[in-house]
Amino acid sequence: MNRNYDVIIAGCGAAGLYGALNLPGELKVLVLSKMQKDLCNTALAQGGIAGVYNSPEDSPEYHKHDTFVAGGFENDPVSTDVLVNEAKIDIARLIELGCDFDKKPDGDYHRTLEGGHGMHRIFHHKDSTGAEIERTLLAAVQKLDNVTILENAVMCDVKKTPTGFSFLVLHDGKFTTYNSHYSIFATGGIGRVYEFTTNSPIATGDGITMAYNMGAEIKHLSYIQFHPTAFNDEHTRQCFLISEAVRGEGAYLRNCDKQRFMHNYDKRLELAPRDVVSHSIIFEAKRTGSNKFYLDITHKDPDFIRNRFPMIYQNLLNAGIDMTKDLIPIFPCHHYLMGGINVDTYARTNIPGLYACGECSHTGVHGNNRLASNSLLEALVFSRRAAGDIAKKIKSSAESFDEYDFTVDKNAPEMPKGLRTQIRAIMQKAYFVLPNVKELGPGLEKVTQIKDMLYKEDYRLDKDLVEARSLATVAYIVLTEAFKIATENAEMNIGK
Repeated sequence: MNRNYDVIIAGCGAAGLYGALNLPGELKVLVLSKMQKDLCNTALAQGGIAGVYNSPEDSPEYHKHDTFVAGGFENDPVSTDVLVNEAKIDIARLIELGCDFDKKPDGDYHRTLEGGHGMHRIFHHKDSTGAEIERTLLAAVQKLDNVTILENAVMCDVKKTPTGFSFLVLHDGKFTTYNSHYSIFATGGIGRVYEFTTNSPIATGDGITMAYNMGAEIKHLSYIQFHPTAFNDEHTRQCFLISEAVRGEGAYLRNCDKQRFMHNYDKRLELAPRDVVSHSIIFEAKRTGSNKFYLDITHKDPDFIRNRFPMIYQNLLNAGIDMTKDLIPIFPCHHYLMGGINVDTYARTNIPGLYACGECSHTGVHGNNRLASNSLLEALVFSRRAAGDIAKKIKSSAESFDEYDFTVDKNAPEMPKGLRTQIRAIMQKAYFVLPNVKELGPGLEKVTQIKDMLYKEDYRLDKDLVEARSLATVAYIVLTEAFKIATENAEMNIGK
């Protein structure tokens, strides 16, 4: 197999595949998929993709307004302008590629509503939009002769070279070095740093960690979104998500007494942005002394529920709950990352030749809280722009490939057991929905010790060590940011 490529893309979700699809056909492209090629956060996305496309009653400016409100007005205005104004380009491209968005009887596309949106502008495929987009993009990329997808390929290390990058990849038990002139990191989020998350097993922050180790700027990694309505099952680390769209279609939130409570916290009720709803649930839990909460859509027509949410309906039925007549147990859990590898409007990092797209990147479009269904849109818009920027520059790239000489000690001992479990417990205790000020300092100290040990000691290099290092690094960055913010807020309060 060839070891030299024009572009290496780390990640096989929407951002990675769409980046590959938009690169010129004459370029040799390698896409690294950490596990199976369809195992990614994209495939788990339920709600849809937001965007103004052939909607006379809506406008990009209105979409931008909703995005800013949800993001606490901390959104980057230039990047957000790009996001909302170019949405129509990529929604049209998905339709062209055969993405099966739901339609109304009159043939127009059905657009649903989710929390924080003032208009019905979310294109969807039932309640499994991400899986449909992943299917569509995979089918298109696999037809390209210039793109190779390498499955079960663990990115163990990346080094900057004079001509680009060298990747140390573990595949089928063997280490291989692959080289490229340019690279796109599209490695997803950090969900597995928590005990409970909606994220897939690949979400351990590998791309963020390796970019950080190369000197890339990491921004707002403590801007973490906790989804308010994950199915409450304490026995499963990967929580099944009850889509925002269920509330968009009229579901109520109820507390342990089966009473609605959102009117006590926000005038938008169940359609408030995710951070508001998650905070409200935590406040209500403290008020009632109970973590039992429910989502209730039993007042809607059963046939409508089954047809609109077939995947959610079936998954809940498998758990013994019929959502047409039973309340759904829910509670917040980790869901999404707004921060990441800092990039500009072409997904360029501060490291020449390195781009970052999708959840691992920080474009600034989400502010401090992502508006529902803007994530798939962000992945497409900025990976397309990254591909376009690479296409303009690639002609001036050197034809030769420098290669970094990685050394791997195959006789090194395995790392100690239980370190990842310790990291998850620390994060769950110190920074879940609202930071626990008393636990931030001790948590940061312990995570720092774990991180330093994992890098200083000579442990056997394998998938477990890569992920443990990544989890320790992202936990360290998150808690460092959170501790700094908490300290500054405390000093401000003292000054008052």
